[in-house]
Amino acid sequence: MPEPKEILGHISAHRILDVATGGGGFIHFLLDGLGDVAEIVGVDNNERAETGFKETFKENPNVHFQRMDAHHLDFPDSSFDLVSISNSLHHLDPRPVLSEMQRVLRPGGHILVSEMFCDNQTETQMTHVLLHHWWAAVDRVNGVLHRETHTRQQLLDLVAPLELTGLTTYDLCDLSENPHDPAIMQELAPVFERYIQRADGHPELQARGTELRQRVEKVGFHSATTLVVIGRKA
Repeated sequence: MPEPKEILGHISAHRILDVATGGGGFIHFLLDGLGDVAEIVGVDNNERAETGFKETFKENPNVHFQRMDAHHLDFPDSSFDLVSISNSLHHLDPRPVLSEMQRVLRPGGHILVSEMFCDNQTETQMTHVLLHHWWAAVDRVNGVLHRETHTRQQLLDLVAPLELTGLTTYDLCDLSENPHDPAIMQELAPVFERYIQRADGHPELQARGTELRQRVEKVGFHSATTLVVIGRKA
């Protein structure tokens, strides 16, 4: 699997925007892959994300957070050298978000989309996909916008209207871990409990969670393959 520098090392980006940043997890990938970075702005409309983000990057004054709706970015046109989004398009209305990302990107700058997809996965990776789709279903009955993940082609189709030049794609997949590592179930156990509780009143969703717990034990678990798409604004 390529390292961040192999994916991003050719890009010169001094001012970066990470959309729907959450706790800022993808910013570590950006920092590892890019060279001279003057500023990274992470935006999200989740107050809890803001707290975790600020704690994570409290020692890095060049990385900061702003509360903002990804569908309506409060920045002028052509404000950033690189604009990224990671594993968040299925939580949002993707077309207006991508359009806003393109608007605030300077001509010649890069858009980066990183998103897991749901097709062409191994059996152990399908455990992750099915888990994610269950989590999404539980979130939806609780009033949270959370769709199932896209196929690989659907992601490419979402990016296509941006008419980016020099489009490059990477499929990031790591199957080196033991899919039956007891640590996986230990990590997932509290997540199962939390989502089964959140599915209270929906016995079919609770039963689905029990079946998926059994699948983790029987089939095993690997993270689903992620598609990274990078292109330059004309």
